Amino acid sequence: MIKKIVLLQILLFALSIGVVGQTRLGVYAAGFYNLENLFDTEDDPDNPGDDEFLPNGPYSWTPEKYQQKLRNLAKVIAKLAREKCPGGPAILGVSEVENRRVLQDLGKTEPLASMGYEIVHYDSPDRRGIDVACLYNPRLFTLLSSKAYPFFMPSKPNYRSRDQLLVSGLLAGESFHMIVNHWPSRYGGDRSSIYREAAAAITKHIADSIHAADPQAKVLIVGDMNDDPTDKSTKEVLKARRKAADTEPDGYFNATWPLFDKGIGSLCYQDKWNLYDQLIISGNLLGKDRSTLKFWKAEIFNRDFLTTQEGKRKGYPWRTFSSNTFINGYSDHFPALIYFVKEIR
Repeated sequence: MIKKIVLLQILLFALSIGVVGQTRLGVYAAGFYNLENLFDTEDDPDNPGDDEFLPNGPYSWTPEKYQQKLRNLAKVIAKLAREKCPGGPAILGVSEVENRRVLQDLGKTEPLASMGYEIVHYDSPDRRGIDVACLYNPRLFTLLSSKAYPFFMPSKPNYRSRDQLLVSGLLAGESFHMIVNHWPSRYGGDRSSIYREAAAAITKHIADSIHAADPQAKVLIVGDMNDDPTDKSTKEVLKARRKAADTEPDGYFNATWPLFDKGIGSLCYQDKWNLYDQLIISGNLLGKDRSTLKFWKAEIFNRDFLTTQEGKRKGYPWRTFSSNTFINGYSDHFPALIYFVKEIR
């Protein structure tokens, strides 16, 4: 059955992947994008977190603004990775979505609609009523299974946050797993670090369990970690390494750490750039044997059209609101992209 799926996948994505080099390497993209408060305009009585995003709420979140937000986000996602992969990302993790409906509305919005993305989503018990999710292109990624892992911290059993989403399938004919995250916020300052460390421990448990079952499985960890690569959660708990050369085959390499070292960030606060939107890969995605899927490079998709062009926040990501004023932007985060290559035979 899997052989038939692989053959069908090869036929379907032939025109969707990028090709580089004389040895004909297929290029496959994945990534993550924090969609910044993608709420619909209807009141969910079970979700008090959506009260701000209603027509009579403080943001005056009308159907017109909602539709404009969808058009803006669809424009961004439709441009991701297209310079290297004509079909765009095979799989994209997203965060700050209220429910499945907003993802369905986004998927119906051009220019994204014509790309045929499908959705993986579970409702989570987050206090703000926002979830993580995944969009995937079935021509490039074959979905086999998915599972939501709830946040739990034994010392704080009543603390609620976003689930972590595991999406498993085939990419380039190989076992590939993405873990989508949106770790607890930094509200409370340094004292809040324990919550992100707990989230990192959950992520590591998921990834380690995958490798225990199948050492050849490729794992990509993505998300808004609300921490930088140098913080304890990713550096010490998840043990994501700074350099590929220091990463063991059963370890993890933080592909966004070298970008952070260059001063590149995915969001900016009080003129300080942070790289919370991280891309972390299993060690078996490293190396020069490109007969199997291997890491090529990572980038922060910080194109000019996503950037505030004037004022005190010039150069920052162009977000949806400034205070409570709608400014018709995209998100307060830039997307993060990662590229893999494999020989075409």
